[in-house]
Amino acid sequence: MAPRTIQITFDAADPIALSRFWADVLGYVIPPPPGVTLAAGDDPIDTWMAFLADHGVPEEERRTSSALEHPTGAGPRIYFQKVPEPKGTKNRLHVDVRAGTGLQGDERMAALEAEAERLVALGATRLDRFEPDPLKGAGHVVMADPEGNEFCLD
Repeated sequence: MAPRTIQITFDAADPIALSRFWADVLGYVIPPPPGVTLAAGDDPIDTWMAFLADHGVPEEERRTSSALEHPTGAGPRIYFQKVPEPKGTKNRLHVDVRAGTGLQGDERMAALEAEAERLVALGATRLDRFEPDPLKGAGHVVMADPEGNEFCLD
């Protein structure tokens, strides 16, 4: 069997806001609608809203999903879909954001702390910090996105 590509899907109360958050976290982009080229400075969400209106999508359905793509296509596509219920419990699957790759000890933890501060300014919540331990790992910071989905900076 040939390897498969994957898409990561988030259930969300506000798919647009959550996609903007994760685009900033990961350096991903919100792709334009089919057949549309964005000009410099164009907001892809505004472009999507106009595209959906032009195609007869009712206003109440226009903000029910959003997607992100790696700018070079190297990473998985990420999709956000509106669901009526709030997040209930701890994630069974989470995202590890590699913010300290190649770093060790104090230098690694300082890089993770700097990234944690940046993400808190974007709307994330800091949940916990795990120090480097030879038996347990190089250290990481546990965060939550604006809708409470846990992820790690490692």
